[in-house]
Order: sequence, then structure tokens, then C-alpha cells
Amino acid sequence: ASCVQHRLVVRDASSLQILHLYSCMDQIQYIEWSSDSQFILCAMYKRGIVQVWSLEQSEWYCKIDEGSAGLVASCWSPDGRHILNTTEFHLRITVWSLCTKSVSYIKYPKACQQGVAFTKDGRYMAVAERRDCKDFISIFVCRNWQLLRHFDTETQDLFGIEWAPNGCVLAAWDTCLEYKVLLYSLDGRLLSSYRAYEWPLGIKSIAWSPSSQFLAIGSFDEKVRILNHVTWKKITELEHPAVITSKKTIVYKEVEKSPTLGTERLSFPPARALASSLFSTQSKYDICQVPVSLHYIKPVADKANPKVGVGMLAFSADNCFLATKNDNIPNAVWIWDIRKLKLAVVLEQLYTIQCFQWDPCQPRLAVCTGSSRVYLWSPAGCVVVKVPGEGE
Repeated sequence: ASCVQHRLVVRDASSLQILHLYSCMDQIQYIEWSSDSQFILCAMYKRGIVQVWSLEQSEWYCKIDEGSAGLVASCWSPDGRHILNTTEFHLRITVWSLCTKSVSYIKYPKACQQGVAFTKDGRYMAVAERRDCKDFISIFVCRNWQLLRHFDTETQDLFGIEWAPNGCVLAAWDTCLEYKVLLYSLDGRLLSSYRAYEWPLGIKSIAWSPSSQFLAIGSFDEKVRILNHVTWKKITELEHPAVITSKKTIVYKEVEKSPTLGTERLSFPPARALASSLFSTQSKYDICQVPVSLHYIKPVADKANPKVGVGMLAFSADNCFLATKNDNIPNAVWIWDIRKLKLAVVLEQLYTIQCFQWDPCQPRLAVCTGSSRVYLWSPAGCVVVKVPGEGE
């Protein structure tokens, strides 16, 4: 699905043929599929309206108008039959049911990076709240949206919450000014708390392993600390140096080159396909000999949100690898072997890493840098995939 102004276009993924074309009331600012791909949500934040379209029954549609309360965020519940709308100034979260047309309200949601979290099985939802200048967490049963637990947290300014994949432990972390990770059970008991240091900037990112055995914490000091699920103590600390010296680490470096064309192939005027290839560049990976110096950017200390620390973390689906990005070295992806707790591979790109994501079925990582290419890594090696498209 894609949106162009007020129109929603749904295409077949294999042939890219247009299957459905929907017209919304205003410019679409956010779209999201339901979990079973039967419905698609279109949010128009400026007008405070959400429209829902059915893929099976083209004549059915739904419109949700938040009115004067406004709208700043909208998402599906895990069952794909409820929509959660967050009003302006985070006054409340409204839960709309598509089946019964009932409405539920959740008051005092906190405006933070990750204030709502669902368990993987979709049974429970945790919401970060702010009341009377204190942080709280409420746990709801998604079946009927009844409150299960409500407890306060030992945080100064709660920044985010994240369930373990098994749904037994909830991680909550404090603002970047306070290094603190709190681990709560489903009934609200504090299982453990972790603090690596006291005064410098603290936590920047967090990721659970798919097995729920490890919790990786990316910090502003350019290190990743991994906690185990038995004692909740640190088992290792992964550093991100600007110079790779270990001979056991493979460094792939992206290089660009212009295609070489023989003069016998040139014609004037050149054919359209040949003309485009004359000005296009090809990209491939070279394996570098260690030691390798990576492109390091010194952060500006007197500006807010400095580009420093580990800002991106992701475990592979088989629990064997961890991919990280250190914002000081914006062009590199670090891939760690979790079985050995060692750095296995570094991918150095020509441009800044925008995002990366693991294949849900096998240990394969896709990397994007904002160019027209997708970079894929697996234990077998690296490959550059050119994505055809019009324009940039």
C-alpha cells in the first residue's frame, strides 16, 4: 500500500498491479495494515480523522472523527479489530472497536518515545502514564480493555517501555540524563534494576533477543551492555572502536565505480537504456585487510541531541547475531556473533545508515542508506541489490 496526497493505492506485491484505489477525505499522513491484512488504516492528523478500508468488502468503510480532541497518533491493536487513537496533548487514548462499535478510554498517557507496548501474543498492553508529576505503568487485558495492574515506577522521567517476547517481563528505562533500566513482572513487581554509571548521558536504545534470554542496552558512551534473564546482571560489554584490528573480524567496504563501455557500443544519439547506464554508477563490496580505520565524526558537544552513542540495535530471528550502529560512525553496521560474544562483521557504506532490519525467517540483514540500493548481508557474504524506480 502507498499513498499519494488523499489517495490510497493497494498493489499486488508480485506484479505491482493496482488492486484497489481509495479516496480519503484529506491528505493521508500515516497508513498501517491490520495484523491479518484484512483492513488498512489511514490517519489524517490535521483533521483529527481516521478512515479504515476493507480489502475483502470494497463497499465497507469506517470513519472515526476525534473532533475537538484532535489526533496525534493512531495504531492497530494486535487483533486487528481495534484502533487506538491518541488525542492532542496526550490527554487520553481512545480505543475504538470495529466489531461492536464500543469505545474505551485510557487517561493520562505519557508523551514519550515508546509509551505503548503490546505483548507478542497480543494478550496484554502496557501504557506509560504521568500523574501528579510521577510516572506510572498500567497493564490492560486486550480482550476487554480492563485494567489488570497499575503501579508507579522508580523513574524521574520515564522514556520508554518494551515487553520481552515471552510476555513475562516488562523493561522500562529512564530519560537520557539518568542511566536506569527497571524490569517488572506481569503483576507489577520490580524484578531488578540496572545502572551502568551515574553522571554522563545514559540509555539511547534497547532491544530484547527473540528468546527473551538477553536484553541489549545501547548507551551514549558508545557501548552495548547485554544483561542475562536469570540474574539480570551484565554478561558482556561490546565496544565500537574507530579502528578494527582483530583478524577474526571481516570488514566489507562499499565501493562505487562507473561502468566501462566499449566504443563499438556507442551510437549517437545513444539508446535510452545505454544513455542511463552511461551516467549510473555500480556498487559492490570489497573485503578490507585489517587494521581498518572507519569514518569517525566527532560530536558537537554544545548542541542538543548529539550524534553520539549506539542508537540502533536489532537481534536476528535465530538469536545468533546482533546488529548495531554507533552514531559517531554513521556509515558502519556492526554485526556481533552472540554465541561467541565477538565482533564478526563490519559493513562500511558510502552513505549514512538510515535503517536496517533482519529477515524474520533466516539470519539475513537488510540495510538502507537512502540511495536506490538495498544491501543484504548473511553469513555467506554480502550483496548489493539495485532497486529500479523513477526519480531519486
